[in-house]
Amino acid sequence: MTLEQNTLHVDLGERSYDILAGAGLLAEAGKHIKPLLNNNQVVIVTDENVAPIYLQPLQSVLEAEGVTCHAVTLKAGEATKSIANFGQLLEDILAFGIERGTTLIALGGGVIGDITGFAAASLLRGIDFIQVPTTLLSQVDSSVGGKTGINAKAGKNLIGAFHQPRLVLIDTETLNSLPKRELLAGYAEVVKYGLIGDDAFFTWLEEKGADLVAGDQDLRREAILKSCAAKADVVAQDEKEGGVRALLNLGHTFGHALEKECGYDGDLLHGEAVSIGMVMAYEFCARQGICPTADADRLKAHLTALEMPVDLRGLPCQDWTAELLMKHMMKDKKVKDGKVTFVLVRAIGEAYLDRNVADTDLKTYLDDLLDRSRR
Repeated sequence: MTLEQNTLHVDLGERSYDILAGAGLLAEAGKHIKPLLNNNQVVIVTDENVAPIYLQPLQSVLEAEGVTCHAVTLKAGEATKSIANFGQLLEDILAFGIERGTTLIALGGGVIGDITGFAAASLLRGIDFIQVPTTLLSQVDSSVGGKTGINAKAGKNLIGAFHQPRLVLIDTETLNSLPKRELLAGYAEVVKYGLIGDDAFFTWLEEKGADLVAGDQDLRREAILKSCAAKADVVAQDEKEGGVRALLNLGHTFGHALEKECGYDGDLLHGEAVSIGMVMAYEFCARQGICPTADADRLKAHLTALEMPVDLRGLPCQDWTAELLMKHMMKDKKVKDGKVTFVLVRAIGEAYLDRNVADTDLKTYLDDLLDRSRR
């Protein structure tokens, strides 16, 4: 990964690509996208929340470059990432008469990026796609690295493919139209990068996070580029999550279990689940004597100051059990030989992988967590 002004280069050999980040880039999308196209046909996939704001502006700048644009608008929300919706999306795109030179453009948040990327990996045995993420979560996480996929009844993102984009174009001004709840959900993924390997970045967020969330464009751009740089470095080392890339899932094994029980219907956003899941990881490690309790408290204090969720309060957990949550964790993609690979922590900025977490220790922690949430 190399950084030059507002551009990050992700070095993956023939699958290398650039990440562009800055204010007003959507208005310049035509000049950045046109040179990457194999023909002059694109299909833009977006959702019903994003389409009224950004679909026409993107189409206009592309059409000004002589590009023919088709569009598919999906329902917003995690439930869109279903097998049925994926099948319909493929049929809708094929109905435009696409060719192998056609490029898909994912215009929206992480859901749109995931399902569009998987469509690109599947259609005609693989066509190009470009990410134009419009949420903080997708800008700093899901648009970078080539993970694509949809959800199954058994769990989240269990069906998919690694398929790298040709370009990630991030217009930081799209965050201005984002509801605060969605912005904070994305901020959880920003915090993650400090927690797994950069304590100085976490300290920076403690100092600047409130202003970033409040709308400071320079801080948003800096945080996005730092986050993307961190992820790009990891992806360059381990593109298909055979090792170190799994560190990027800090909080996700816990969080995905919570999402599964909440039903992907919007009651718990992915980033909110990650926020809670990261706290759970730090709390669990503190109780095991692996990391200082002060670090777990520091994380909770930062997230709480920004009004982000740090526990199960407000979730429908009255009937949940430790065994139920552990069963969901066994559906995690990082399960190997019947054991979950957990991302644990020794301190802020020091994450590591552990496949030997004792079920008894995990159950004891979850039982206590659930008990506290019901008081």
